[in-house]
Amino acid sequence: QVQLVESGGGSVQPGGSLTLSCTTSGFTFEIYCMAWFRQVPGMEREWVASLYRSPSYGDSVKGRFAVSRDNAKNTVYLQMNSLMPEDTAMYYCAAQIRTCGYASVPSEYPYWGQGTQVTVSS
Repeated sequence: QVQLVESGGGSVQPGGSLTLSCTTSGFTFEIYCMAWFRQVPGMEREWVASLYRSPSYGDSVKGRFAVSRDNAKNTVYLQMNSLMPEDTAMYYCAAQIRTCGYASVPSEYPYWGQGTQVTVSS
């Protein structure tokens, strides 16, 4: 059974940092592209970052967020720095097999976690 479980969300002040984790099971982690998306109620799901062999980032987070993975722990991380109120969203991790083809398209990912909430507010 495939499982993706996010953790690390919470409330933080603008300019602060958070690290999200996504721990997985039920599939061969090292051969999957892992990605982070976020979503605000009423809005489309937004691609944040993805990583198979090299990372890619959405324009809104480039230079502030960093995605990494530990294949031994079947876990992908999202280090978020210089957080802004507009980063407030539910953050989801997702997985697609092999390379991150069409990385920003949610429908390319068959596996999803349940999400973890990030709130940036003073």
